[in-house]
Amino acid sequence: QLQLVESGGDLVQPGRSLSLSCTASGSPLDSYSVTWFRQVPGKEREAVLCISRWDSPFHYLDSARGRFTIARDNGKKMVYLHMYRLNPEDTGVYYCAAGVLPGCSGAASAYTYWGQGTQVTVSS
Repeated sequence: QLQLVESGGDLVQPGRSLSLSCTASGSPLDSYSVTWFRQVPGKEREAVLCISRWDSPFHYLDSARGRFTIARDNGKKMVYLHMYRLNPEDTGVYYCAAGVLPGCSGAASAYTYWGQGTQVTVSS
């Protein structure tokens, strides 16, 4: 069993940066691919960025490409989402999800473990 807890969500002004953390417990993290998802009211949860168990990143959201990066620290059981040049369209609840996958997947159904989410609001 793996438990995930997101943190770092905040209200930030457009153009600012913000980093989210996903802290795992219960099992070693190194066997899991981890993806950050985002959900806004009235829309389906969408994949943002994944880091595979082999430490390879994979972007799913074109609007985040070049602005968001992902990193993992298996020793600390943490995965980070670094977000730069934020804009109001980045607003949403951000979830981290983990699954035993050969690589990455943008499908929410591929992931077994989910955190509770952390709110990111980009507004002036």
